[in-house]
Amino acid sequence: MHQRVVVPALLVACAAVVGAGCRPEAATVEEAHQFVEAAERRLERLAGKANRADWVQQTNITLDTERIAADAQSDLAAAVTELALEARRFEGLELPPEDTRKLTLLKLLLAAPAPSDAGEREELTEIGAWLNGEYGRGKYCRTRNGREECLDIDQASDILATSRDPDELLDVWQGWRRVGAPMRERYERFVELSNKGSRELGFADTGVMWRSNYDMAPEAFSAELERLWAQVRPLYLSLHTYVRSRLARRYGAGALPSNGMIPAHLLGNMWAQQWNNIYPLVAPPASGEGYDLTAMLRSRRVDERELVRYGERFFTSLGYQALPAAFWERSLFRKPVDREVVCHASAWDFDAPEDVRIKMCVQIDAEDFQTVHHELGHDYYYLFYADQPFLFRAGANDGFHEAVGDVLALSMTPGYLQEIGLLDRVPSERADLEYLMQVALDKVAFLPFGLLIDQWRWKVFSGEVAPADYNAAWWQLREAYQGVTAPVSRAETDFDPGAKYHIPANTPYARYFLSYILQFQFHRALCREAGQTGPLHRCSIYGNPQAGEKLAAMLRLGASRPWPEALAALTGDTQMDATAILDYFAPLAAWLEEQNAGEAVGWNRGEGGG
Repeated sequence: MHQRVVVPALLVACAAVVGAGCRPEAATVEEAHQFVEAAERRLERLAGKANRADWVQQTNITLDTERIAADAQSDLAAAVTELALEARRFEGLELPPEDTRKLTLLKLLLAAPAPSDAGEREELTEIGAWLNGEYGRGKYCRTRNGREECLDIDQASDILATSRDPDELLDVWQGWRRVGAPMRERYERFVELSNKGSRELGFADTGVMWRSNYDMAPEAFSAELERLWAQVRPLYLSLHTYVRSRLARRYGAGALPSNGMIPAHLLGNMWAQQWNNIYPLVAPPASGEGYDLTAMLRSRRVDERELVRYGERFFTSLGYQALPAAFWERSLFRKPVDREVVCHASAWDFDAPEDVRIKMCVQIDAEDFQTVHHELGHDYYYLFYADQPFLFRAGANDGFHEAVGDVLALSMTPGYLQEIGLLDRVPSERADLEYLMQVALDKVAFLPFGLLIDQWRWKVFSGEVAPADYNAAWWQLREAYQGVTAPVSRAETDFDPGAKYHIPANTPYARYFLSYILQFQFHRALCREAGQTGPLHRCSIYGNPQAGEKLAAMLRLGASRPWPEALAALTGDTQMDATAILDYFAPLAAWLEEQNAGEAVGWNRGEGGG
């Protein structure tokens, strides 16, 4: 039996008073404190149930598990909605800072706040579970050599990564986007219901609610993203110009549009978000000292669990505890042969410090070697803030959570690979350009993509982009920020955003852009703490407990303090700063400038990118 939570009519009416204190009856500081404590107890219980149901659904996708997950999420959403509305009673009271912060975070708990109406709340959660499952089940089926073959996202991505046949690349690129098209109508309804829930909580729309989660006004956060982008945009333009010229050499100038953009299917990634798979096409002159991490792992017959062990050993080298036994017993490392799962890598906090996990269909390659470190970064964050109250068990902001694992990936230098026995000797500085190019194709190439995903959603949530223009607006932003264009004409019968996991999963994406800024800022500070004075790209904090303790001091705070204070605990700075990226890539930037002499920099269409 599904229990429906009824929100008192008085609270729903109060929620309509957007931007005003809502106090239908006198409230006291002590009542507010008791309310917060009771809310945390209730939400911790319901979040645990929803988390477990979501795990079961993502590791065994069926109609039944989708419904179970939707019901659990509906119960959680109902509780958050009820409590967030009731919390408005205490607006305007002078409360202790901890209670004030918890009440603010309570209103921001859900990425898709549910309407108070029970039927609409259930509809929203069912649509969310369906969208997630539709992506997880997604396949592109095609006929080859007279036989039908169906490609899941991993298989399709492998083709984009390795094939150099432009016809095959185009076929698979188009084929995967068929996964998104059926989502369009239900996504429109999802937006409508989510916005209704956000307005009941006092926000103009869901995008405004998302942007309110950064200890600053929503409009100030938007401006902050553009400020950071302006710092790194010249480096991106230089990389884009160089890559475009090398692709023109490989595929012929006629394969690229004359406006200076790059067709999305030629960049080695299903979404053209990272370009490291085309490194062989754009590599600097070989030093003779390069190495292939994927080949090294496979030659040593590293399996999925051992790949994860490498990540764990990095964290324990910093003085941290080993992962709990439940991690090794309950995580999913390998794609099952008997059921559908969501292979997209993710980290899970069930009951830290006893039970944290990762879920990913591990591939034995350099990319997943790095992904494992990233996901374990989330798990160690969970472990460090496990003693915080429930509402503070989160990153200082969501970009912090994403940056923690990636900052260790920046320490996965050739020196680190030698120290753990994967590399026989460290290449000389002559090989630095090769190393930096590989990192830039991953990190620098991602920056505008990380920015534009939520630019699109914020416009959708606000109504600036109408449903009739979903796909056109998507490509306008891709062109404006990335200088990447669709290789074939796209229509509004398509829904290309749905072919990217984070859209149907409703995962806010600005966090990833911030994480790519923060990880370099963290790296520079940790290298300074470790006493390393050489080039930033050659620094590794592996085996340095002093740097580990500096990082741990930030991790323990969770979300208990505004993010500038958490940032200062690690870096000494209270403002995010992208100049660490410029420091890191300085040798590559100088080389790219030489290579681009005589080339037209940028492209001819859109604002923000060219």
